[in-house]
Amino acid sequence: MERVVGTVVRGLRCPIINHGDSIEEIVVDSVLKASEVEGFHMNDKDIVTITESIVARAQGNYATIDDIAKDVHSKFGEDTVGVIFPILSRNRFAVVLRGIAKGVKKMVLMLSYPSDEVGNHLVDLDMLDEKGVNPWTDVLTEQQFREHFGYNKHPFTGVDYIDYYKSIVEEYGVECEVIFSNHPKTILQYTKSVLTCDIHSRFRTKRILKANGGVKIYSLDNILSESIDGSGYNEAYGLLGSNKSTETSVKLFPRNCQPIVDQIQHLLKEKTGKDIEVMIYGDGAFKDPVGKIWELADPVVSPAYTSGLDGTPNEVKLKYLADNNFADLRGEELKQAISHYISNKESDLVGSMEAQGTTPRKLTDLIGSLSDLTSGSGDKGTPVVYIQGYFDNYTK
Repeated sequence: MERVVGTVVRGLRCPIINHGDSIEEIVVDSVLKASEVEGFHMNDKDIVTITESIVARAQGNYATIDDIAKDVHSKFGEDTVGVIFPILSRNRFAVVLRGIAKGVKKMVLMLSYPSDEVGNHLVDLDMLDEKGVNPWTDVLTEQQFREHFGYNKHPFTGVDYIDYYKSIVEEYGVECEVIFSNHPKTILQYTKSVLTCDIHSRFRTKRILKANGGVKIYSLDNILSESIDGSGYNEAYGLLGSNKSTETSVKLFPRNCQPIVDQIQHLLKEKTGKDIEVMIYGDGAFKDPVGKIWELADPVVSPAYTSGLDGTPNEVKLKYLADNNFADLRGEELKQAISHYISNKESDLVGSMEAQGTTPRKLTDLIGSLSDLTSGSGDKGTPVVYIQGYFDNYTK
């Protein structure tokens, strides 16, 4: 019988993961149980994806605000510290800010505007136009910002992040001055000691700060890049990718992930005889056109994946072939012509007209988005995703 279904994605329910659990065994057992209960057959080139959160939980990769404060203080001492370009998030940054505040004597908090790096807006672009404010040239004090734009709450969280972040810092008896600028070197007018909190632009920001007289320049990946008094850490990403655990602790991005995906692949091969790809994923790297939020607060979509997930798709556009190469064909003749073309397509279609309009992104970014949207971020209870038919095409 002709196959009528392409890619199938299943969110798999798993036990609640705790520190010390064998994440490899739990994932493999969950996949095998799902296959048995749901009655699906496992095939070569199926994909198992695991959310980074349960990997970090199994590792016990946590840290407290005291750990953060100690590391921050060791780097900045008694200096006034410029904390610049944080994202606006209760889950991602508020607890981190508590730790930073606890480790400094005075803070200058510099926020980008109209939005943070991942699209959380402090003010609408239309309001900037109305007030004649240019975010690329104008530096605003907190008073000037309020005079122009008043008090605005985030549409999804109902939080005024300016007040919220300032109150967190002042809760620890730390003086906090808030300014608004999109230029890294603005902060150097206030202090030469800077902790830059941007994620994907951090290397450029640090380069600019150092080139313009910055003395003590660090980014979030430099904080908790090694253990503080037995705390969790991440040697590659530090506090990047962390999120709230409790009011006084964070769960860090998982570390040493490659052996985990390799072992899961090995165990699945042992138990099923199939070559199954495995990856760990965080945020999925997609943008919400309504809320304008770019869903990538993690430093990377995937910290580890098996070798079969390396690279980018090598696909042709079916509608292009139907409208151009085989515009005179219909029905079964068209189907056969397109199938033959796909079966004999070049191994590298970069620059080919037949590939225009296909998604030019890394496989792990695409699969991460698919997985993130499937597992969600709430109470679905499906931190493992099983994907079938992802690498199939029209001919399969």
